[in-house]
This record gives sequence, C-alpha cells and structure tokens, in this order.
Amino acid sequence: MTTENSSSSALSVRARRSTTQRRRAESRFAFWLVLPTVILLSAVIASPIIQAIWRSLFSDTITGKISFIGIQNYLSIFIGSSSSQFWDAMGVTVFLTIVSVTLETVLGVSMALVMNRAFRGRGIIRAAILVPWAIPTAVCAVLWRWTFDANGIVNSLLGHQILWTAQEWPAKIAIIFADTWKTAPFIALLVLAGLQMIPTEIIEASKMDGAGAWRRFWTITFPLVRPALTVAVLFRLLDVLRIYDLPQIFTGGANNTTTLSMLVVRESIGNLHAGLGSALSTVTFTFIFLCAFAFIRMLGAQVFPDEDQHR
Repeated sequence: MTTENSSSSALSVRARRSTTQRRRAESRFAFWLVLPTVILLSAVIASPIIQAIWRSLFSDTITGKISFIGIQNYLSIFIGSSSSQFWDAMGVTVFLTIVSVTLETVLGVSMALVMNRAFRGRGIIRAAILVPWAIPTAVCAVLWRWTFDANGIVNSLLGHQILWTAQEWPAKIAIIFADTWKTAPFIALLVLAGLQMIPTEIIEASKMDGAGAWRRFWTITFPLVRPALTVAVLFRLLDVLRIYDLPQIFTGGANNTTTLSMLVVRESIGNLHAGLGSALSTVTFTFIFLCAFAFIRMLGAQVFPDEDQHR
C-alpha cells in the first residue's frame, strides 16, 4: 500500500513538473513571437513621446533662442499664465467625454438590440445604422455645421433662431449631438458581435421559465455582452478624450469649446510655442493614459480575466 502511494505521489509530482515546464516553454515561445512587434511599436510610439518630454523642458519659442528651463512649462500649465486655458480645456474635454460616451452607450446598445432581432428588411436597417460611422469625421462635422447653421434645418424645425455655433451651451450640445450620431453605431457594431455569440438556447430557456424581456436583458443579455461593451466604451473613452476635428470645424474653439487636443495644436502651431505645446501634449497623454489605466483596473477584469481562472 505504501509503495502504491509513493508511486502515485511521484507520478503526480512529475506531471506537475511537466506541466510547469510546458507552460514555461510556451511563455518563452510567445515572448519571442511578440518581441519584434514590441520593438517596432516601441520605436514608433515611444520615440515621439520621449521627444515631446525632452522638448517640453526647453524654451517655448520656435523662432527664438532655445534654452533649458526645466519644468517651467509645466508650472505655467498648472499654476502659471497658461493655467486658466488648460483647466478650461480640461473641463470641456471631460464634459464632452462623459456626456457623449454615456449617450453613445445607451443608443449603441439599443441599436444593437434592434439589429439583432429577426425581421423583414433587417439587412437594410443594419446598413443604414452603420452609415454614419463610415462617414469621415471632418465631413460629418461640415454636414452638421450646415444643419445647425442659423438658417439651417434645425432652426427651421424648432421655429427659433438659435446661434448654435456662436453660444457656449448650444455649441456644446451641437458637438455632442454630432459626435453621438456618428459614433454610436461603432458601439452598436461591437455589442452586436457580442449578441451574436449568445446561444439561442439560453434565451429560449429563459422564455420558457417566464422571464420577461426586461429581466432577460439584465440577467442574461447584459452580463454576456458586457466584455464587448467594455471594449467599445474604452475605445470611445480614449477617442473622445483626444477629440479635435469635430469642435475645431464647428466652432474653432470659440465660446469655451476648446478641448485639450485643440489647445495643444493652438500653442504648438498657432502660437509657435513648441516647448509649451510639447508640455501640453505630454500632460494630455498622461491624463488619457491614467484614464485608460483606471478604466481597465475597474472594469478590465471582465474582458481580460486572470490566466489562473482558465486553468
């Protein structure tokens, strides 16, 4: 009996050792496969970031004499002469991000649920819903600027003369509306992909159990599409935080509609303040990175579960 126990223990130890060695070999193989891509991405992505950080430590005039000034540009951003512009742009960016992403998520999920249903003409509806997402953002901005013009369609329908691009809050509403119209289909597309992966047997079983549509959505559909929805929201979060072209075409940054990206371009190119522009771009990048990191830390476990959970 003792001999049999010893033999089984030895076999178990050898099996675990073999499994560990195999996993290490797979990890090494995966490392060498990924290494070329990591090197290429590091060269393409890290190099501009390092250059921006380095340039932000020097005087902020392209045409003037360049001199090392340390963190003076960063002090100017947070507590100096440029602080009011920076914090205003930060507030506008955060406001547009929260409102736009919230509306896009609600509309995107709703459109995905519609596209997932079986009905006559579903293909036409799917194509029509995805058309706004296929339109370039600059073209979309020009179209909606015409629509929100003082003599445009919106004012004709409302029966009021509203200066949408000349007043702060109407301009923000117009920008949010145009951005939501264009990018809600993107969230709908990713959520639809998640809906297509839900087995119909689960839905049919819940119907037989007497679950209503609302209960099926919150107890079955939403938990199963949450990973796809999380990825979609993350992409949109990062996209809106760096929004530039839509408000630039709508208002040019007037009436307190300047975003962080617009402020970076204005200081770097418009005012020829290379050092200050580099500092602003570094701060903007850091802010977006921290937002993405916090988002993944809070919700990323639903999309990127720990490897141990699959073993």
